[in-house]
Amino acid sequence: MLTDSKHSPFRCAHNVVFVGVPRTPKGRARETIARLALEYPGRAPELCALRHDNPFQLLVATILSAQTTDERVNMVTPELFRRYPTATDLAAAKPDDVETIIQSTGFFRNKTKSLIAMAQALEERFGGDVPPRLEDLVTLPGVGRKTANVVLSVDFDLPGLPVDTHVGRISRLLGLTTQTDPVKVELELDKLVPPGERGKLSLRLILHGRRVCIARRPRCEDCVLNDFCPSSTVRPRKR
Repeated sequence: MLTDSKHSPFRCAHNVVFVGVPRTPKGRARETIARLALEYPGRAPELCALRHDNPFQLLVATILSAQTTDERVNMVTPELFRRYPTATDLAAAKPDDVETIIQSTGFFRNKTKSLIAMAQALEERFGGDVPPRLEDLVTLPGVGRKTANVVLSVDFDLPGLPVDTHVGRISRLLGLTTQTDPVKVELELDKLVPPGERGKLSLRLILHGRRVCIARRPRCEDCVLNDFCPSSTVRPRKR
């Protein structure tokens, strides 16, 4: 990736040569988008770790993912989706049956209440379909902005930038924001990131946070962003 800067080139992780060091949040955001797209290629549905076949399944899986891992969610959703393939089915489910299936995800009683209430709301207000609008999604039980943005960006291919702990943390490390509130982080990033890139950037930052920019032991030496990240503990040598 070549920038319009006239600074000397740097050799970063994986032997990729980049030219220039962006000095502004806008520039760092632009370069982050480009480099992470090379590092983690694919469309949003391919980058999403939650296994699903439609917006309803993704909505259910994202609600289940609170306070647990995507891997754990993927262990319980096949049986959950087999038993309750539609909002109509889940809306009529017995709480005890749902609790038994999702128990290993933690907080299973509260999640069961949210899932059944969410399905009932879909059935009553949206004909059983997941609405493709943020304003509608956040009115559903158990659905906040992050969950709504996941569904919008992954399955509807609409602008949406979910902010989880990885996205917020890495955005601050990169100097893209100083905010700690997820909604404020989202709104600040929206000013820096083109609408069509928001969902994919979020998913790539999550992957980067799990594999390289690990909270307790960041591997800055292996990071493709280390030549311009203000928080990097290493600096590539000039060629």
